[in-house]
Amino acid sequence: MTGLRPDTEVAQLLAALRQGESSALEELLPHVYEELRALARAQVRGRGGTLQATALVHEAYMKLARAGAVVAGDRSHFLAIAARAMRQVVVDRARAALSQKRGGGWQAVTLQPDSVSLELRPEDAIALDRALEGLEPRQRLIVECRYFAGLDDAEIATVLGVTDRTVRREWVKARAWLYAELYGSADADEVQA
Repeated sequence: MTGLRPDTEVAQLLAALRQGESSALEELLPHVYEELRALARAQVRGRGGTLQATALVHEAYMKLARAGAVVAGDRSHFLAIAARAMRQVVVDRARAALSQKRGGGWQAVTLQPDSVSLELRPEDAIALDRALEGLEPRQRLIVECRYFAGLDDAEIATVLGVTDRTVRREWVKARAWLYAELYGSADADEVQA
């Protein structure tokens, strides 16, 4: 595939992935590696743990490779899938860290509406993961795309095949629900503002 524009080559590799060609994932990695590292840096920034961005990218890649066929329509959709894999790696690591401690417990997580970098302790990562699992699937994907992949509303709309307005509306609902789930329903109306 030499001589092709990077976007064209990525599109062809994603099509090959949809058709079940597992080698396409390995060929795709160099084309999206820097974007994946940027996502990973946002994931590990401020954590103070041992997980580095490069290690997170590699663990997420291994998770995707073990999963088999990756069905992604375009680059943004693939990044959203990779972001979910990174989230799972972070949560798995957090669970492992907590299992090492006695009486681990968890605390609520503060979500900043325009931040793509979450500074989470293991307890916070697990609390957020539990809360995310309670969301409707589309709302969960919007949160993952926004926080874990750093996608904007237009990119998320493309991934989901909906309008920007739908993404914003679902984001407001998801944010309010997460706030209520993490902190209690008393102040959830403040989040919708």
